[in-house]
Amino acid sequence: MLMADLPIVHVIHSGGFYGAERMLLDHCRGMPGQHRVLFIDAPPALLERFRAGGVECHSCSGLRAMLRHLSPQPVLLNAHNFKAQLFALLCAWRLGLPLVWTQHGFTPRSAKQKFYTWLSLRLCRRRTVRRVACVAQSIARLHRQAGVEAEKLQVIPNGLPEQCIPDQNLRDPNAPLVGFVGRLSQEKGPDLFLDALIPLCQQRPALKVVLLGDGPLSEMLRQRIQDAGLELQILMPGYQNNMSKWMHRLSVLVLSSRTEGTPMILLEAMQAGTPIAAFAVGGIPDVIEHSVNGLLAQPLDSAELAGHIAELLDDPDLGERLSLAARQRQRRDYHLPRLALRWQALYRAAHEAWNR
Repeated sequence: MLMADLPIVHVIHSGGFYGAERMLLDHCRGMPGQHRVLFIDAPPALLERFRAGGVECHSCSGLRAMLRHLSPQPVLLNAHNFKAQLFALLCAWRLGLPLVWTQHGFTPRSAKQKFYTWLSLRLCRRRTVRRVACVAQSIARLHRQAGVEAEKLQVIPNGLPEQCIPDQNLRDPNAPLVGFVGRLSQEKGPDLFLDALIPLCQQRPALKVVLLGDGPLSEMLRQRIQDAGLELQILMPGYQNNMSKWMHRLSVLVLSSRTEGTPMILLEAMQAGTPIAAFAVGGIPDVIEHSVNGLLAQPLDSAELAGHIAELLDDPDLGERLSLAARQRQRRDYHLPRLALRWQALYRAAHEAWNR
């Protein structure tokens, strides 16, 4: 069977359009094969976004509904997070299908999530799971340490499709803008972002800051900003459907995550030529080399992170040099059309291994 004819169904449990969902939408639109998506309890807006992108998708509330939607039967399933992996494993076993797991990363911040991580690492050793695609080397290391066969594992980082880069530079050197983009949740570290930015704002009255996103920490973050008297400098515009204009306005994008895979927003900043300061966690050091295409701080060290942000604000030439190198790196190593060949080989290998 040719890759263009290969019917693939993706399974994901999702509450909104975040990094994994962005990756999946681009994946379905840019990869060979006939891709469908089965969401577990997805909000209507998420379904509308995928359908507007030309991707067939459905929302299921249980295993029976999922089995109904797997007709006509695909050639293989690709599961994208823990609940989806459990559902997909049962469906694959019931229907006799090979299964691919895409591991975007783990956030073991509670006992329950640590158990989910432990169970996920062990379940992917089962025969039904023919291949495991890890978006970063750090995630692949966890699987090797858990005893997953080397033959099953492949590191395929996230990538971006082609995008038109505006000729107009929207960054204003006289009104610097520093941004956080992501879910306002513990693993993404918006609190650590404020640890770095509140002192900088107090030192630099002209500095503007935005936290773009929503999530469970929203009220706590807003209260911290009010307590510091910085409501006019640190803004929280909420979740944004279109990040392109923001990305071309930011003087610095800051990634203050506690855990990460290969963040899509990191790649978007690289593509847009936005200078980057980040913690060296997860897959970020796979992508960013300190002082070559961005600035990296030790994990959780908000004071060091603040120092790097200040460097980029004070030295525009440094930011321009780093962002140019970052754009070249994204184009070379994190470009979706190039990565399509690796996904094609993985899907074919999973299909052939199952049918031996």
